[in-house]
Amino acid sequence: MTSTHQRAQLQEQLDPAGTVLLTVECQEGVVGRDSALPELATAARASGALRNVARLVSAAHEADVQVVHAVAERRPDGRGANNNARLFRAAARLPVQQHSGSTAVRIAAPIEVADQDLVVRRLHGLSPLAGTDVDPLLRNLGCRTLVVTGVSANVAVPNAVFDAVNLGYTVVVPGDAIAGVPADYTPAMIRHTLALVSTVATTDEVLDCWKSPRRVTRA
Repeated sequence: MTSTHQRAQLQEQLDPAGTVLLTVECQEGVVGRDSALPELATAARASGALRNVARLVSAAHEADVQVVHAVAERRPDGRGANNNARLFRAAARLPVQQHSGSTAVRIAAPIEVADQDLVVRRLHGLSPLAGTDVDPLLRNLGCRTLVVTGVSANVAVPNAVFDAVNLGYTVVVPGDAIAGVPADYTPAMIRHTLALVSTVATTDEVLDCWKSPRRVTRA
């Protein structure tokens, strides 16, 4: 994003009064030190994506931008969980399980969860939005623009972006605040897919828009 027009457009899209920051599966069992998916966790940390998510969350707290954390978890007995794709069956065999109430489903460091943040947990599916409370919560919050961050660029992040666009939200993707595997897949996904349906920016560009926001107290 280089032109003055593009920067102005991003500033308008990211007005704190109508913006929500969504973190996707930034949980200990996915991107933490004891991840069930060590390759993905390494990519999220080595690329700086996890650190950038933490920076965005911190800035959102300062700018009165609502933060929503989308967490994927599973009951120990597996009730209600999907079994209709190879991904789900493979996840069920991993040594670290995303069991409800376990350390694996806590938001991972260095991301800090504030009292005003919303944490939405799902027991099924691939999307943080489809079939969860996220969409009605966004509408009740007056959200117009959803900033999507987290993992993975392979599955959950594009699901979130597509669902948000289909539901009528404007989506901003800080490209350096998402990660997938292999590492070179993420920029390809951004360039050839996400850029077609969302505004792609950098973490620093988003932070610049929130430096001196028009503060609005949410009801």
